[in-house]
Amino acid sequence: MKLDLTGKRVVVTGASSGLGEHFAHTLSRAGASLGLLARRKDKLKLLAADLQSINGSKTAIAVCDITEASAVSGALQTLHRELGGIDVLINNAGITNQAPALEMDVKDWDKVIAANLRGSWLTATEAARLMVADGTPGSVINIASILGVRVAGQVAPYAISKAGVIQMTKALALEWARHDIRVNSLAPGYFATDINKQFFAGEAGRKLISRVPQRRIGELSELDGPLLLLASDASSFMTGAVIPVDGGHLVSSL
Repeated sequence: MKLDLTGKRVVVTGASSGLGEHFAHTLSRAGASLGLLARRKDKLKLLAADLQSINGSKTAIAVCDITEASAVSGALQTLHRELGGIDVLINNAGITNQAPALEMDVKDWDKVIAANLRGSWLTATEAARLMVADGTPGSVINIASILGVRVAGQVAPYAISKAGVIQMTKALALEWARHDIRVNSLAPGYFATDINKQFFAGEAGRKLISRVPQRRIGELSELDGPLLLLASDASSFMTGAVIPVDGGHLVSSL
């Protein structure tokens, strides 16, 4: 079983920061050529330069709002042309909004659903069209969340959108198996980032950690193995799968 991605052309959405930036480094180290897609051109240019200097990776960038169908089509066609094709799509871009449901403005609901669900649909379907036109097999990896399976308070649109991403994964896996395009999801739990370090150091964060069976939150590097599995040919008979990476949080007792 090899998790080597040499020769694979991989597009990562939401690549300018957070999980997307981390995934780009992981995929680059594994030998992939990368298409980086996000809204912030300056961040993408810096990331592309880093990847090229560190790993010598072939890298292309495209600036895009993933909620706009024409923009998604144009961006993916650009990356397809510059990379010579697309073998893998990492559907990572997304946002959240925290507020009680009864106090949430419908505009905030629309933004979360548009970015997390509509955006994932647009990028997945456009990438698949390009794969089908090329006659090449492919892998689509949707980044969902354990909140798409269970819920937490005051993040209803996020949880609902991620549940939609999980069901979308299964529906597209069924339809696209005939084209040799696999569609799977990663469902991360809580991971250490610069944004949440302060929260997890406080009382509320420590209480949350106490409910995780492994009694800790994850490190970003612990997503690398599952990501590379799904991106590589090692998972050639996996499609429609949802893989939690959460320290056992989903199986914690009620």
